[in-house]
Amino acid sequence: MSHSHTPIDAHRRRVLAAFGAAGLSAAGLSAAGFGHDARAAPAGAAWPADRPINYVVPFPAGGLTDVAARQVAKALSDAEKWNVVIENKPGGNANIGAAFVSRAPADGYTWLAMTLSHAANATLFEGRAGYELLKDLTPIAGLASSPIMVVVSSKSAIKSMQDLAEAAKTKALSTGSSGNGTPPHLTMALYQKITGAKLMHVPYKGGAPSLTDLIGGHVDVVFSNYPESLAFVKSGELRALAVTTKTRTKDLPDVPTVAEVGLPDLVVENFTGVMGPAGMPPEIVTRVSQAIVAQLSKPAMAQSLTQLGFMPQPRDAQAFGTYLSGEVTRWRGIIEEANITTS
Repeated sequence: MSHSHTPIDAHRRRVLAAFGAAGLSAAGLSAAGFGHDARAAPAGAAWPADRPINYVVPFPAGGLTDVAARQVAKALSDAEKWNVVIENKPGGNANIGAAFVSRAPADGYTWLAMTLSHAANATLFEGRAGYELLKDLTPIAGLASSPIMVVVSSKSAIKSMQDLAEAAKTKALSTGSSGNGTPPHLTMALYQKITGAKLMHVPYKGGAPSLTDLIGGHVDVVFSNYPESLAFVKSGELRALAVTTKTRTKDLPDVPTVAEVGLPDLVVENFTGVMGPAGMPPEIVTRVSQAIVAQLSKPAMAQSLTQLGFMPQPRDAQAFGTYLSGEVTRWRGIIEEANITTS
């Protein structure tokens, strides 16, 4: 995903620089001698042994999921003295990294940074993802979520969700998203399902180019990841019509929620969490889950995630597993009814 240079990006760069100094870069893998053989745990070894934990992020470095994962990795490295190392494995609609983790030894030394995209991929790529989400991976902990935000150019005549609905009755509005099958696209499709609005989907290769075209007047509206459009709304270049949360956000307290504009079924949480290979020993799952939840519950971590546009949502393994199963089921129904595809 490409990114524009915004205040949010500046914050990300500062965070990434700090993580790099702490030795949590992907390049640290080779320095640690991390390879296939290194993942094999010595017989009878106590967990965690003195070896790296491979935290796989199936998105490019510098993206939102990557930065959130690095925050968790650094917190755990500081508090638990675990050597948590980020490895970026982007591609295949985030399936390449997930499939890699699903095939790793179930010894607690390989984690996946997963998102709503994976819950949707269970349907979008059924039988061809290289893994089955709820069968081949183990829920460890829920981290945080961010909403989808409906935005238009500040020059647009559309000033509210009601205006958007009225405008969509007279013409097919060109509607940008960060790509086919992404959370913004799924939210747009859900909006169409709920309202019957006729929107012409314009998929981009990432959120940044969709917002650039929106500012330039080349598309009418964009369903955007909140952290990507937040700085543009604050600068006045874009107008936010609604956020898909149950409560208003701290950064944009004047922007209504979807429930407040009469669309309570449009609540969407673009969540991120941690999973491991299926078959992980329960005591290791519990150990990791408790450590992650403890760090997310600290005010400093919550503030840091909030600055990136996330809302901390610490969930232990059991709670996250229940939540994830519900999201897979929910989005299966939406995808099948709306006939959403990745092509």
